[in-house]
Amino acid sequence: MFTCNKDRVKDKIETFARFGAAGNGGITRLSLSKEAVQARNEFVKRMKALGAAVFTDDLANMYAAVPGLDPLLPGIVMASHLDSVRNGGNYDGVLGVIAAMEVAETIIRDKIPHRRPFTAMVWTNEEGALYPPAMMCSGILCGKFEKAAMLGSKSPGGKTFGEALAASGFAGGKENRLNGKNYAAMLELHIEQGPVLEAKKKQIGVVEGVLGMVNYRISTRGQADHAGTTPMACRKDALLAAADAIKYLHAELDKLDKNLVYTTGELVVHPCVHTVIPDYVEFSLDARHRDPEVMGQVVNAIRRLPKKLDKCAVSFREAWARKTVLFNRDLVTMVEKTAKTLGYSAMKIYSGAGHDAQYAADIMPATMIFVPSKDGHSHCEEEFTSVDDAWRGINVALNTVLAADAAPPGGLSHSPGGQGESRRRGTKTVKIV
Repeated sequence: MFTCNKDRVKDKIETFARFGAAGNGGITRLSLSKEAVQARNEFVKRMKALGAAVFTDDLANMYAAVPGLDPLLPGIVMASHLDSVRNGGNYDGVLGVIAAMEVAETIIRDKIPHRRPFTAMVWTNEEGALYPPAMMCSGILCGKFEKAAMLGSKSPGGKTFGEALAASGFAGGKENRLNGKNYAAMLELHIEQGPVLEAKKKQIGVVEGVLGMVNYRISTRGQADHAGTTPMACRKDALLAAADAIKYLHAELDKLDKNLVYTTGELVVHPCVHTVIPDYVEFSLDARHRDPEVMGQVVNAIRRLPKKLDKCAVSFREAWARKTVLFNRDLVTMVEKTAKTLGYSAMKIYSGAGHDAQYAADIMPATMIFVPSKDGHSHCEEEFTSVDDAWRGINVALNTVLAADAAPPGGLSHSPGGQGESRRRGTKTVKIV
């Protein structure tokens, strides 16, 4: 078993935390922004200093390749993202990039023999915080989104993703894209973004897959009237109906599996004036679970919503859905065995959040490694993972890469039919985070 350099890990974390520092311990580093370009330049500088060949594809995904003893063998890639949400933390995404960089640096500096090329990769626009949807470029590359449509995605200021891509200086050739022919496997190290590993006192999360999910838009329609002159008995208050619909759904979903998670995170109220009774409300319902039968029960609960509540019409539509994504069993086993051999406590876990690795799993064997998140915080400035926890996770990644490198050609099974397909309906794209 090999280990990486903890001081180098600490230096990388502290260095990348400067790009987009928001002043309160976190960052705002939106995709292809000035701050993101600074982080990208740091990646390029460090990788070139090691002698890696750095190149980009047409989506500005970045690659830093280290040759192996047999250049004809398909390579192994570690990938994550450098962009953040607004006022996000210093670990989401970027720790996976740091892990890939540190694995490359350890292999080079310690002269660790390896047959296959190794590539550290940076995905573009994973968060979709400025240019929706999330996981945009892995989605394009893996056939989930049409590139032409994504180039037209607009920021709140009106700038398109295509314009930002052209101005970034990082757009390269389509022939450089990650693919299942030139790469044998992909790993992504990530913070858990939840409290489970910490609560269970586990140092490593062996990620088996990504939870299936549905996202519905539920609407109530009433009648707008004056807030001061309309008797209570005469009202058709769409917001009251929406509140009762939410309570109804909570009561129904609470009867299902204890591992089901669901959220109403968005509420649209019209006309949203304090002197007017709301006549239209739309809210989101995001539900996630690994078992498709449970997800079917969620959909059935939504379909059982009363057609009228508080004298208001109730309707719903699916905005987004995905099946559970199962990661490559061989790679999952390698991660588990590596953690055990290194003496780290580990547990199998599913990701409730979406990641680029779930799309990549459609085109090649892929898996993820989780490290603990302090108090479960993520997508906020309180997000934190200790250097020790990060170091352990990177050690697992390094030795998993070497285990995959030692696998015989074609030794990693890949069953893309076991991966879940995502689908979108309606005109609103709902971000998975």
